[in-house]
Amino acid sequence: MKSVFKPLLLACILASVGVNAFSQAPGMGPGAPMMGSGGPMHEGMGHPGMGRTDPARMQARMERRQAVLKAELKLTPAQEGAWAAFTAALKPPTGLMGKRPDIVELAKLTTPQRIDQMKALHTQHQSEMNTVMDKRAEATKVFYGALTAEQQKVFDAATIHLFARAGHVGGPRDARGPT
Repeated sequence: MKSVFKPLLLACILASVGVNAFSQAPGMGPGAPMMGSGGPMHEGMGHPGMGRTDPARMQARMERRQAVLKAELKLTPAQEGAWAAFTAALKPPTGLMGKRPDIVELAKLTTPQRIDQMKALHTQHQSEMNTVMDKRAEATKVFYGALTAEQQKVFDAATIHLFARAGHVGGPRDARGPT
């Protein structure tokens, strides 16, 4: 009987240690950010693009790319107004998708009510994003119309990667090659 008791005791100890380790994982308590929210689970893990992005870095990167595109297009003074309107439409909107549900208020709701609230918030975010995309598309078409045929070819080559990434389709990520 003693020989059966030892392995059973050892198994129970190992199981309790395992459960205890899971319950003590950092960043997993109540109020901790969910996976993918840029919280402790992603910080310093060496996965670029995971977690929150720095808006200032994104803005600087966008401005650098726009400067390169503008130089490649060799715009005339008459096209500067169209360029300004185009780049203004590309600026990230302020406050878009900034409305996050209040966890305290969510805790007061039943699960079906939470689902309905999250669906409504998602619908609102989609509507806002569609409006932004429509404005950007129209501004791009107006700017494209102001370009010469040669400039349009340059613009097409410089922007093909946007469509390959957005549509998750195969093909060249950038027709100009790696940068």
